[in-house]
Amino acid sequence: MSKMPKRLVMARQGLDPERAFDLEEGVKEIKARATAKFDETVEIAMNLGVDTRHADQMVRGMVQLPNGTGKSVRVAVFAKGPKAEEAEAAGADIVGAEDFAKEIQEGRLDFDRAIATPDMMGVVGRLGKILGPRGLMPNPKLGTVTQDLAGAIKAAKAGTVEFRAEKGGIVHAGVGKASFAEDALAENIRAFFGAIVRAKPSGAKGTYVKKVCLSSTMGPSLRLDISKLSNEAPTV
Repeated sequence: MSKMPKRLVMARQGLDPERAFDLEEGVKEIKARATAKFDETVEIAMNLGVDTRHADQMVRGMVQLPNGTGKSVRVAVFAKGPKAEEAEAAGADIVGAEDFAKEIQEGRLDFDRAIATPDMMGVVGRLGKILGPRGLMPNPKLGTVTQDLAGAIKAAKAGTVEFRAEKGGIVHAGVGKASFAEDALAENIRAFFGAIVRAKPSGAKGTYVKKVCLSSTMGPSLRLDISKLSNEAPTV
């Protein structure tokens, strides 16, 4: 068994692994224990009662975090002609068409979000095996295949987070930085939790949200009290 790093052992001191924290208490503890030399990302992980092997139990969507993610998001747009000009004017970091698709096939992946106009999906579709596993494939249901490029780019850069249940029904995402104020982090977490609850699939049976944990990039993890979080989070 690998030995736990001394820094993490120190960060865990005084933290009851069996306790389920109120949101405000949990955020305070995570911030206090984020002691790395960089601004750590605060991450949420939710264990859901779904089996992602079944289409009617898939959980997927996007949520706008009210206080952003604290991360600089590089947005790539697949577009031509006037739409390409619109994307550039709206602040897209990369804009291209077939030429850009070829660069991706050759290994270029220096972006965090991909957006496409509907007419470009014939080109983008050929990149599915590259973009899909990385969560970068444009999707009309998520608003990333659209004619409203300016709106989609603005949302991506403002802190829109995409989520998708992975094997085992786990959903995780960054919900801010350790440098954020406690109330800003709490508001982001409530927004994310509420979005997951609203995305409950028709095929989910029994307990939907089984466990919610909070951590920072280099810090320990703690559990949040689901019942109290459910009462606080916006679910409509």
